[in-house]
Amino acid sequence: MHEPLISCFIPSSPIKPTKTGCPVLGQTGSSTSPSIGLPWQTQIQWPRYMAPTMALLPQRLLLTLVLLPHLLILLSLGVGGSAYGTKPPCFWPSSAAEDGRCLSWRVMVEANNARGWRTVPAPCVGYVTGYMTRGQYGRDLDGVMDQVSAYVDQITPPADDGLDAWVLDIDDTCLSNLFYYEAKRFGAYDPLAFKTWASQGACPGIPAVLRLFATLRDKGFKVFLLSGRDEETLGSCTTENLESQGFSGYERLMMRTPEYRGQPSSVFKSAMRKQLAEEEGYRIRGNVGDQWSDLQGENVGDRVFKIPNPMYFVP
Repeated sequence: MHEPLISCFIPSSPIKPTKTGCPVLGQTGSSTSPSIGLPWQTQIQWPRYMAPTMALLPQRLLLTLVLLPHLLILLSLGVGGSAYGTKPPCFWPSSAAEDGRCLSWRVMVEANNARGWRTVPAPCVGYVTGYMTRGQYGRDLDGVMDQVSAYVDQITPPADDGLDAWVLDIDDTCLSNLFYYEAKRFGAYDPLAFKTWASQGACPGIPAVLRLFATLRDKGFKVFLLSGRDEETLGSCTTENLESQGFSGYERLMMRTPEYRGQPSSVFKSAMRKQLAEEEGYRIRGNVGDQWSDLQGENVGDRVFKIPNPMYFVP
């Protein structure tokens, strides 16, 4: 009975099927001991019974390469559990169904339908990380800035009295805290940990907002920076951080004073805008922030613009 044909493929050239295995390139091989001629002229003699196994080597190598990343993930989780608790951490990308649910959650956040949440839902940590770091956040932010720019071009230029103003939030509007929140996996707000982070003055500026800031100043608007940060403990480092990132020449930096400690951000910021509009006579032409608490209450301005932020919620 004839032996089955064996297909042999060497990386440098295909070889005709033989009955005995893979013959040597350029020389006659033994019928009992087939060999493989390698491109660098090294000859390896394979026993005849191993010829079918060697013919499948490229396919097995490809399968190994495909499965290797998944094996590494499983090893990183440990046997029978995870370093992150009973559920494994979320990786990006996740399943389409999970991404769909997390996208729906993020839309509810941005529409202010989801309120009072303290942490990103555990199944959505990977999704939020991907959203913030893989380009979609930047595209969404650019879309918001396009709307702001179109509005700025449409409204009446500032009057000569110097009372036309804009209000900009600071955290995750002018300065980014992504590194901090990503490192803590978007967990619950920790005042002491955030104070340590902010006091370093290392928050990077958000380029799209910096360009808006420069445009508003060039057009003659007064720009007020309004932050819920504590003035006594974070005032000087926040000022230095803003200056180092290009936010200079603003009209005033307004931060939380002792009488507003413990009050919701919406209450504090509403009071500050009321002071500007009703006591000092400023006309707030626009208001930009990443939290709905930046944009609600009294004297919010002629128009508000919400910057996306699925990392945390501030009441």
